[in-house]
Amino acid sequence: MPLLFSYGTLQREDIQLLVFGRWLQGRLDELVGFERLPITLEEPRLVAQTGTRDHVIVKFNGRVDSRVPGTVFEITDEELAKSDRYEVDPYVRIQTRLASGTQAWVYVDARYREADR
Repeated sequence: MPLLFSYGTLQREDIQLLVFGRWLQGRLDELVGFERLPITLEEPRLVAQTGTRDHVIVKFNGRVDSRVPGTVFEITDEELAKSDRYEVDPYVRIQTRLASGTQAWVYVDARYREADR
């Protein structure tokens, strides 16, 4: 089963019910080498679902001391596809290793490139 790391709205139970139709059980972890940045999203569907235009996104900076806290969720392949439909530009899904050593999917700034790592 896929693992999904969330540092934002997918940690909210109301959003989990909306996107996945259930509450997710997760564990705390950290994304290493990234930093959180504020972002304003104008996508009407997302604004209606989350209640805000103000969100966060993570950008790769390569610093070992830079960590983003969040939650790792075990989901199904179908739920991973649902999370892809929920996320909007400029987010892109990549797989990375978390502080715990766990490999997980995470949505990052679309300008991220594997070569940057």
